[in-house]
Amino acid sequence: MLAELYKESKHFKKKIMSKVNFDSLLDAGVHFGHLKRKWNPAMAPYIFAEKKGIHIIDLNKTIVHLDQACAAMKQIAKSGKKVLFVATKKQAKEIISQKVTEINMPYVTERWTGGMLTNFQTTRKSIRKMTSIDKMKSDGSWDTLNKREKLFKSRQREKLEKTFGSIADMTRQPAAIFIVDILKEHIALAEAKKLNIPTFAMVDTNSNPKLVDFPIPANDDATKSISIILDQICSAIKEGLEERKNAKGSEKDSTVAEEANTEVVAEANTENEANTEN
Repeated sequence: MLAELYKESKHFKKKIMSKVNFDSLLDAGVHFGHLKRKWNPAMAPYIFAEKKGIHIIDLNKTIVHLDQACAAMKQIAKSGKKVLFVATKKQAKEIISQKVTEINMPYVTERWTGGMLTNFQTTRKSIRKMTSIDKMKSDGSWDTLNKREKLFKSRQREKLEKTFGSIADMTRQPAAIFIVDILKEHIALAEAKKLNIPTFAMVDTNSNPKLVDFPIPANDDATKSISIILDQICSAIKEGLEERKNAKGSEKDSTVAEEANTEVVAEANTENEANTEN
């Protein structure tokens, strides 16, 4: 799958121009990296210069990598698969929950629970436990519990909702994972890599881009920077979902037309047989 995504991203790069321009990235502060002493040497190819002890990210390379990531994301969405977004840092939590909810994709903005991907069956059990509590409230069995049991289950439900509520619809492992800040989310990154799940991430000058399949060199601390990158990624996914919907619609129309044509032919054959008998 990863090879197909790379192929699609390269094809995308040749076909169309970027939807995000240099100035908008500049205004959002996407180019601001970390202090020089905190840099990761692997980020050298993406650093344009140093200013007042701070590394400046080459936005031209940001655009190239963002375009490639968007093309791959669009392809995943078009295939009907899920992308898991992960960002537990304060600056990104609200942005992720707001933008990702709009495209109906799973996300994690609270604590990453170890084994969330590598031990996915346990994760699904926790989600089913949450669902069973909801079912109790709807089928009347909730009323048979005493006050203490209701309080216990309510607190249990709240705890599960906080951790797993945003991935409740993820019935299988995601087709890809998007991360804001791979240093903070190193456990999520490690689990995805262990399972060969394609990884996408914003990588700042203190990160190692070689750990990510689709790295996007960008400031992963500023809210404006995170927001503009997420806008592009979510927009690409939205396009993929729209194309999938339209393709399904066309396929359905084609099937209906084919069935109608078959009925017409059958009626014509019946009529011809009747005329022959007469």
